[in-house]
Amino acid sequence: MADMPSGESCTSPLELFNSIAAQGELVRSLKAGNAPKDEIESAVKMLLSLKMNYKTAMGEEYKAGCPPGNSTAGSNGDPDATKASEDFVDPWTVRTSSAKGIDYDKLIVQFGSSKIDKELINRIERATGQRPHRFLRRGIFFSHRDMNQILDAYENKKPFYLYTGRGPSSEAMHLGHLVPFIFTKWLQDVFDVPLVIQMSDDEKYLWKDLTLEQAYSYTVENAKDIIACGFDVNKTFIFSDLEYMGQSPGFYKNVVKIQKHVTFNQVKGIFGFTDSDCIGKISFPAVQAAPSFSNSFPKIFRDRTDIQCLIPCAIDQDPYFRMTRDVAPRIGHPKPALLHSTFFPALQGAQTKMSASDPNSSIFLTDTAKQIKSKVNKHAFSGGRDTVEEHRQFGGNCEVDVSFMYLTFFLEDDDSLEQIRKDYTSGAMLTGELKKTLIDVLQPLIAEHQARRKAVTEETVKEFMAPRQLSFHFQ
Repeated sequence: MADMPSGESCTSPLELFNSIAAQGELVRSLKAGNAPKDEIESAVKMLLSLKMNYKTAMGEEYKAGCPPGNSTAGSNGDPDATKASEDFVDPWTVRTSSAKGIDYDKLIVQFGSSKIDKELINRIERATGQRPHRFLRRGIFFSHRDMNQILDAYENKKPFYLYTGRGPSSEAMHLGHLVPFIFTKWLQDVFDVPLVIQMSDDEKYLWKDLTLEQAYSYTVENAKDIIACGFDVNKTFIFSDLEYMGQSPGFYKNVVKIQKHVTFNQVKGIFGFTDSDCIGKISFPAVQAAPSFSNSFPKIFRDRTDIQCLIPCAIDQDPYFRMTRDVAPRIGHPKPALLHSTFFPALQGAQTKMSASDPNSSIFLTDTAKQIKSKVNKHAFSGGRDTVEEHRQFGGNCEVDVSFMYLTFFLEDDDSLEQIRKDYTSGAMLTGELKKTLIDVLQPLIAEHQARRKAVTEETVKEFMAPRQLSFHFQ
């Protein structure tokens, strides 16, 4: 899976135009192939959503065969169009000009997903008998596709499994990389289901300046951090794409089936590929899609094709799985369900990106207690006032304060978090005191993770990565 994106790019009207053309082609092919009605309706809904975005950005209707000039969205001088172009999300780039970060309500409309509302959270609590995870309570996982189907299956004693992943682009992972794994661990515990974790070292080889050996070594090192999150070896299979592809004909057969059902025009529209991209990049989305289908793992699920998959991931990964969901019914599989998370902000603020090449942009899992304290104090963007007097009078802004944002991810107690919000907003708590609170939360969290990781041996990694039967209650 692609990491929290690096690299800046601007979404252009031409890319939007190409997306509409590709989606239109998909709708036509579904109708021509007499696809199920709900599948056609879903594709048409996405097409209409894309056309609406185009009209918002360009100030005019989409016209087939009439591509726009090569200008950025909103360049027609319309202030609303300019605003619409401020947030951009794809698997490699996240861009916003707002200090509050991405407008996730707009993103739900743009992507055509559904909001995780109080009703769904209550249903998860009833089904599992467990208090919802803080990521659900606080809207960190905020959007979904077909989560109600997963709950239907669970309540009717029907099987499902979890799938998530990591693009191993560096040896050290940062705090943001832990978010999907912390939540996936909770899902595995409360639902008692098997989990597959894809290490997309092939993707990193294609996109980054790495050798195959480096990419695989990062897989092994990152796997140690993932295992240190506490996953159950009897229910968890971690696999390297570079290694597993040759071990599982079922996996490769699904990759080929997906490749056959997605046109070059479609992947260009979905992912923005150009004629200068290597063919490995163009074919990779099928590799990320294949673990969504249970018979990609014959050692776990044998030849069953009917077991639905639930994918917890950051919302920038959604384009991969919109493509997967389009293909699934045409090759005899259920559509994967998804739970989408918000993005973990860089220390410098929610509108900047974290970078593995900039050690000060985030807290890394290798950082010492001293480094954590220094980074938070020196680099964490503050929502406080310029002077103590002003801060006491007017209070701080939690919506842009990175220390407060980090506490929403990692401070478990809701009452404590709410008290901090009130105190900081009223001016009773100063920025230095807020940062100290965060440091006191992060230092033991990272130290405990490091201790668990130290206990993970090469043999432990091999055990998790060996294709094998897993233990789960619906066998």
